[in-house]
Amino acid sequence: MRSVLRFAVVLIVVIGGFLLLMPTKVHPLAWTPAPAPSMVSGVYADNQRLKDVERIGAADIDGPEALLLEEGALITGLHDGRVIRSSLDGKTRTLLTDTGGRPLGLARHPNGMLVIADGLKGLLSLDALGQVIPLTTEANGVPFGFTDDVAIDKSGHYAYFSDASSRWGYGKDGAAIIEHGGDGRLLRYDFQSGKTEVLLEKLEFANGVTLGPDDAYVLVNETGAYRISRYWLSGPKAGTHDVFIDNLPGMPDNLAFNGRDRFWVALYAPRNALLDATAPHPFVRKMIARAMIVLPKPVEKRGFALGLDLDGKVIANLQDASDGNYSPITTVREYGEWLYFGSLKAQHMVRLPLSKALQ
Repeated sequence: MRSVLRFAVVLIVVIGGFLLLMPTKVHPLAWTPAPAPSMVSGVYADNQRLKDVERIGAADIDGPEALLLEEGALITGLHDGRVIRSSLDGKTRTLLTDTGGRPLGLARHPNGMLVIADGLKGLLSLDALGQVIPLTTEANGVPFGFTDDVAIDKSGHYAYFSDASSRWGYGKDGAAIIEHGGDGRLLRYDFQSGKTEVLLEKLEFANGVTLGPDDAYVLVNETGAYRISRYWLSGPKAGTHDVFIDNLPGMPDNLAFNGRDRFWVALYAPRNALLDATAPHPFVRKMIARAMIVLPKPVEKRGFALGLDLDGKVIANLQDASDGNYSPITTVREYGEWLYFGSLKAQHMVRLPLSKALQ
């Protein structure tokens, strides 16, 4: 019995020493999030509306994060660097290119060029011959750490894209979220001049990007702050920014405009009570960062997506926490009579009838 107790004491000391003394490059900053909204009742109430999603094709692709739907086809980027075109039923697939990195965002230029936000390579384009061409890899002398998503205006003059974190690269998202260092940026690339401009900085893990009606503004998800920020491009507010929606119930990933009257937001996971509670305490968060070296990220496995109107009001709340749910949902796209979902971690894509999403 004494040997067991002795072992337990030694184990506690070792674990305590690890959590207290293990070197880490994560240096959390204190902040205080608003109390998380209820998921018991109200607009974010728990439900299983995503339980009946339909799988697209075989489960033999890894991490279909980016989704671009056009001309009866679906284009997606995969974990191994490939960008593929798939039929909407997933039965036929064609390789478009291999970036050699991690394609996370896709957008079509009006001239037909495919533009790729690659987490490892920066902003890229794919020419008619299938050649990958680097467009930009830095802004104001600061290299992109984690190029995440991209949207192109109707004129084809600009690409708007996000650098999730200039400090933490792809695969280090957990460290970036815990640190809360405000090193994300919203950027604009000029196709004519080749110059890249910083529109917003000090963002908390800048993620999904989409343009609003008439390209009047651009929205960017701040995953680490549970909000969507808006930067005005035209009108009396041009050059200013505000918050489109705040205090979300989860961590927003990608978002998309349907071109008419609503936005779709993918939530990677619901908010974590421990992370929220320790936000004002950098010392404790640093211990969590150390623990994450050997332990999995404290993320609930739940499919989660929201529909928003043009005023940022919730019009659809889609969830599924049942066994075998499709998660994490990192991309939602509306196309025809369907909603299409992609995931950074899953081995396939899924879809849901739009009528079920909006009922």
